[in-house]
Amino acid sequence: MSQQTILQVALDTPLRRLFDYSAGDEPVTVGCRVRVPFGRQTLVGVVVGLADTSALPPDKLRPIRGVIDTQPLLDAQHLALLGWAAQYYHHPLGQVVAAALPRLLREGADAQQHLLYWSATAAGLEALAAGQANRAPRQRELLTLLAEGLSLDADSLTAQLPQWREAARALQARGWAQSQRSLPPQIAPTTDAGAVQNDPAARHALSDEQTVALHAVQQALGNFHSFLLEGVTGSGKTEVYLRLIAAVLARGDNALLLCPEIGLTPQLLSRLRARFDVPLAALHSGLTDSERLQAWREAASGRARIVIGTRSAVFVPIPRLGVIVIDEEHDSSFKQHEGGFRYSARDLAVVRAQRCNVPVLLGSATPSFESLHNVDSGRSTRLSLPRRAGSAAPPTLRLVDLRAHPVQRGFSLPLLQAMQRHLDAGGQVLVFINRRGYAPTLLCSGCGWTAPCKHCDARLTVHQREQRLSCHHCGAEQPMPTTCPRCGHALRPLGHGTERVEETLGELFPGLPLARFDRDSVRGQADLEAAIDRVHSGEARLLVGTQMLTKGHHFPDVTLVAVLNADQSLFSTDFRAAERLAQTLVQVAGRAGREGRAGEVLIQTEFPAHPLLQSLLDGGYAGFAANALPERAAAGWPPYGRLALLRASGEAPQAALEFLTQARALAKPPPPGLQLLGPVPAAMVRRAGRHHAQLLVESRDRAALQRFLQSWLPQVEQLESGRRLRWALDVDPLDVF
Repeated sequence: MSQQTILQVALDTPLRRLFDYSAGDEPVTVGCRVRVPFGRQTLVGVVVGLADTSALPPDKLRPIRGVIDTQPLLDAQHLALLGWAAQYYHHPLGQVVAAALPRLLREGADAQQHLLYWSATAAGLEALAAGQANRAPRQRELLTLLAEGLSLDADSLTAQLPQWREAARALQARGWAQSQRSLPPQIAPTTDAGAVQNDPAARHALSDEQTVALHAVQQALGNFHSFLLEGVTGSGKTEVYLRLIAAVLARGDNALLLCPEIGLTPQLLSRLRARFDVPLAALHSGLTDSERLQAWREAASGRARIVIGTRSAVFVPIPRLGVIVIDEEHDSSFKQHEGGFRYSARDLAVVRAQRCNVPVLLGSATPSFESLHNVDSGRSTRLSLPRRAGSAAPPTLRLVDLRAHPVQRGFSLPLLQAMQRHLDAGGQVLVFINRRGYAPTLLCSGCGWTAPCKHCDARLTVHQREQRLSCHHCGAEQPMPTTCPRCGHALRPLGHGTERVEETLGELFPGLPLARFDRDSVRGQADLEAAIDRVHSGEARLLVGTQMLTKGHHFPDVTLVAVLNADQSLFSTDFRAAERLAQTLVQVAGRAGREGRAGEVLIQTEFPAHPLLQSLLDGGYAGFAANALPERAAAGWPPYGRLALLRASGEAPQAALEFLTQARALAKPPPPGLQLLGPVPAAMVRRAGRHHAQLLVESRDRAALQRFLQSWLPQVEQLESGRRLRWALDVDPLDVF
């Protein structure tokens, strides 16, 4: 490579540009990482292009400080996907590339896993024969193993001699043993059905609807096509996924399965491992940096034939990708809500499938309105599973009018009677309340004082067991006072959360074991798996939890689902609130009666005549969507309109509003067919000590919105006021108010 070759490097900085460096004599190809000088720092970047000339004068063009990869870390197709994401979400390419890589790779770790092999030297073999290692039994034992095995990796040594490492270092220091790094052997892709294990579920006959759905996607293998698998809860969507993955593996290709929550990962992993005798890689937020790097290596090398993961797994480079499956595609967890790069993994997965020319299957019992609109407009094909698998019948859904029935600590009399009936029949009861903690606030019975957060416009949540007050927005905590700090009167918790419901159930049903599912009781993967095991074993008869309980869990003995308060989102100003509430109610209701036993769902409400609840009662989620979609169309809200939200926050009360006002002034007058709304204070103005505001940009036409953002944002970046605060653009936001 000549010295005139210029490397265009993407760096993890907020600047919307690439940086030119001289390659010097280093052999570098596009997609490799390099170490480069940046100011007084040395940064790791990815080469995304080569050029013969640079806008920088020759004396300003700095050489790179080293090449990290001998082979491209990201191929041209993957770089093109990241480039598309940077352009669509209007985010610096360097930060997009950084978000696609594990942290250790961003810091320069080796992209390829190297195994450390140990072997005995000639001097070591002579020492062993002469008995010179007899005085150190562990060294002698290790040297004997190495002499017999010739060359052993760390896993093999650990299996035979767990405490081998100290002995190995001693042998190496004496010149009797040596280590060598080597790449693990490559696994050739299988092109037969031998990867499928003897899983009894694989022998079950599919329903007619499952067969039609599976055949449709199989026919599309090798080509791009988008499918929406709309199946009621318990209809066997996962079985369709597994059969489809088996077909992909039989072709010698690999599969990517995205799920919204870490809580679903162990459940899907166990089913995949029971079905397939191939290496798998799982990527989710519960991994350490080392574990995430190892999973990425397995996926990127092709050794992992199936890759399963949450949102960020959409970026993992997978050779011979044959299909992308998105489970619970409606879930908001697929959208990155924080930070600068606010992407939708679901939408990026569809774009990736199109660019890789493979089918993508989106599955849900409660499809997003965007996916339903794509079906109506011909961009996606609907596949329906309208019946539950086997003999399971849909649960009976009833409303409990809280105005007509006495309530005892959050539970109406009809609900308590139904709970007792189902428990007496041997069933499990699931109680859903989407509010963790003991109570939403602490109230003074004398002056009406409520405990405020010092950093947010929010009340502190009571956590009775820890005797602490906590803010669920910024994380601030403080000890729980015993008397009112303003008037000295007694304080009492007001309202109900999962912790208080757990306490109430313990008093109403003494002696019955209970499992609680929320972020306070389930703090990690081990906690979640232990709680699920208690439910599956039948040890826990009562289940109480937040939305953590609604996400695809299979609890075959749950026969009654109780929704304590369905009214929280009925009158929200957010245009998506009704859609989310309907999805939550249908998803949690789907936990009841999943394996032959009759299921029942009771929803407590003070507004039983509300159109949303009535449409769910009369026509299920499909009936609700049929009524709600025309309303969205008339209002021009997504999926019939396109939005972008400019969010800003500052330490001074008016800083964010002033910046957004200046940003809006740059767009006067706005282009035809596009309007700017605001700026306005955010729904919660003060959060984590900062004052938040937002400016909404909307248009009926996606292309018009993109053109406007492309010309407007560079001007916004030049505003002096923007340098004193934090701001980010959210394209296709899920939360507007």
